[in-house]
Amino acid sequence: MDVRNEGEKILGNERRKLILSWLKESNEPITGSVLATKTNVSRQVIVQDISLLKAQNEPIVATAKGYLYIKQPLDDPPFQWVIAVKHTPEETRQELEILVDHGITVRDVTIEHPVYGDLKGSLMLSNRREVNQFIEKIESSNASLLSELTEGVHLHTLDADSEEQLKEACIELEKAGILLS
Repeated sequence: MDVRNEGEKILGNERRKLILSWLKESNEPITGSVLATKTNVSRQVIVQDISLLKAQNEPIVATAKGYLYIKQPLDDPPFQWVIAVKHTPEETRQELEILVDHGITVRDVTIEHPVYGDLKGSLMLSNRREVNQFIEKIESSNASLLSELTEGVHLHTLDADSEEQLKEACIELEKAGILLS
């Protein structure tokens, strides 16, 4: 790690190289606030740095838990499905728990907005702890779910090790009245 005098800002390209290095080394997401503290800049500067890194085709995703460097190619999961679902905000936890309990990673959520077209949010949720953190962040920030803009209708991209996991999860979602068919 770079040693600096306390309060000294790390500038431009050097800062982005450090950010990229920290993200590559971490197996967990790192928040913008943590990166801002480590580099002695504002969180907004970090947001701009991340945008510049993404523009250079670095596989960084912004999740509800922070920034994550995707070490494996995003388009290479063993099995990937996109499903259409509809539910109330109160049923969000149930939907996500059904999916992760089947060993599925919920990669993202997409809605079709009447003005902006497709809007996508990265989730990268693989277990109940991550689902809990996501729900807690929604509740504590008083943020709206994307699906609230479309009366509950949305898509999820799902990654799994087997097609059977996806089929079983969809059967359970259908029983719960969540899967659109």
